[in-house]
Amino acid sequence: MIKEKKLVIFTGFVIGLAALVLVAFGNPANMGFCIACFIRDITGSLYLHTAPHLQYARPEIFGLILGSTLLALINKEFRATSGSAPVMRFVLGFFMMAGALVFLGCPLRMVLRLGGGDGKAIFALIGFAGGIALGSYFLNQGFTLGRSYKQKSIDGIIFPVVSILLLIFGFFKLIGVPSEEAHAPFFLSLVLALIVGGLAQRARFCMVGGIRDFILFRDNRLFLGSFTLFVTVLIGNIILGNFHFSFTLTSAIWYILSMALVGLCGALLGGCPLRQLILTGEGNGDSAITVLGMVAGAAVSHNFSTASSPTLVKTGGKIEVIVGLVIVSIIAFVIVKKQNKEVM
Repeated sequence: MIKEKKLVIFTGFVIGLAALVLVAFGNPANMGFCIACFIRDITGSLYLHTAPHLQYARPEIFGLILGSTLLALINKEFRATSGSAPVMRFVLGFFMMAGALVFLGCPLRMVLRLGGGDGKAIFALIGFAGGIALGSYFLNQGFTLGRSYKQKSIDGIIFPVVSILLLIFGFFKLIGVPSEEAHAPFFLSLVLALIVGGLAQRARFCMVGGIRDFILFRDNRLFLGSFTLFVTVLIGNIILGNFHFSFTLTSAIWYILSMALVGLCGALLGGCPLRQLILTGEGNGDSAITVLGMVAGAAVSHNFSTASSPTLVKTGGKIEVIVGLVIVSIIAFVIVKKQNKEVM
């Protein structure tokens, strides 16, 4: 257990360090390592939305998947599995991304924004923890998406292979729209993502899991990784002169609700956006479906202008968050009731 905690803590430190380095070399400030933002940009690079300056095939996502695949293969943990409520996972992935784009960031970016002095992100953290608490309640009541089944190895390797192809297309600028979008050098981003992907695979790092496990089992192992990530970014920003404290109540309620949706979906899915990528790299087809749901969520959010701007939470985004919370809660409630009937 002590060895596992050390690995999780070290992984949190490396992710925080990677975020600081990527920002220093060109990624947008307080973004660093944002899974939702990266998937949104890749979605744009595939022309599934046309939002200006958000159409870059970011190598970080492909690096995370491939880093996980490499470590899983080396440690003989690669398992091709799928069949656990694929449509439901797609829907939950969709709403997880929708909520993240109203807040303008995934759980990782939430912590990075806190570490950069953005006091408003504390509201996102409150909502995120609340959503996970609600999801943990449903889990305690018997919620399940069902079991996965072993598949042929080729089924599990398809997504990593596609990642390699898109990585090559991105490098040669065969996808995406040339723009002034801020980004770190291609190979620096890729190498750091490969390292983080491998470490996250070994440590089972998960932002949702840290809070969920503490609520359900009083296990703080994964939480220590998230806390270490925050401390690393906080200290790094102070040293580099990038810590700028700010705090307003503007849109606080929507920060709470949007990240509550992310936390709720993550708890029901069994992992945060980063964890879904890592599981995809291990051959988990169910997580791959979740990632595709996130891609669809990014496309819809920008094509229908529900994603927030840096200064405004749009009306469409507010409606999307409320609808998402209602739909996901109903889904969880119905599944729990069905499970309890079957038990009886």
